[in-house]
Amino acid sequence: MIKTVRAAGFAAAAFLVAAVAGWGGPLQAGQNPVAPSTSSYFDHMAADSGVSDLGLNAPATETGAPAAEFAESRYVQLANHLVGLADAVLPRPRALPELVEAYAGYDTDSRQQDCLASAVYFEARGEPIEGQLAVAEVVLNRASSGQYPETICEVVTQPWQFSFVNATGRIPDANRSSEAWRRAVAVARIAERGASRLLPRDVLWYHADYVAPSWGRRLARNAKIGLHIFYS
Repeated sequence: MIKTVRAAGFAAAAFLVAAVAGWGGPLQAGQNPVAPSTSSYFDHMAADSGVSDLGLNAPATETGAPAAEFAESRYVQLANHLVGLADAVLPRPRALPELVEAYAGYDTDSRQQDCLASAVYFEARGEPIEGQLAVAEVVLNRASSGQYPETICEVVTQPWQFSFVNATGRIPDANRSSEAWRRAVAVARIAERGASRLLPRDVLWYHADYVAPSWGRRLARNAKIGLHIFYS
């Protein structure tokens, strides 16, 4: 898409340059000595109207070089302007808060997404958005690692892996009319679609910074986001 838009800008620039060149073309067209003389827009622009202190009105010489140089510079300016317009409409990466607003909602799209949003809600709803996304990424990393169950819901409900589940294997009921749930749904969607990424795919574990489990000493610390420390 980006290449297409930029190519369109270049194509438009080339078309305009060709059009302007063709418009000024009669100056070069006739060699017949009896033909009436012609002039173009660039002749008037290059005519001696007094040299300013800024050098914008260079006096014409017998060879007509300033007019040609001025015409060429105008072509370049027009081409650069059109390319700039093409760049202006290119899609820009959206920041995470913008993505949350774009993906937020109270209803999930599937059971697996519902389990992922629940993990975000119960494990990290008090964390910054980055911390919530990191928790979602750990769940997805586990599901694709081969070391844990293969589905999101199986990963989330695996006993003694997440504190809100522990031995029950059951996800408690979230307050689905709350803003925290709405954000959790957004984070789950962002993580599933890969719209933003924070952690490497081998990050499979985390814990709160106010506890020090023994397994943490055997792993490589990757990042600390909010109150959570993440390991690979």
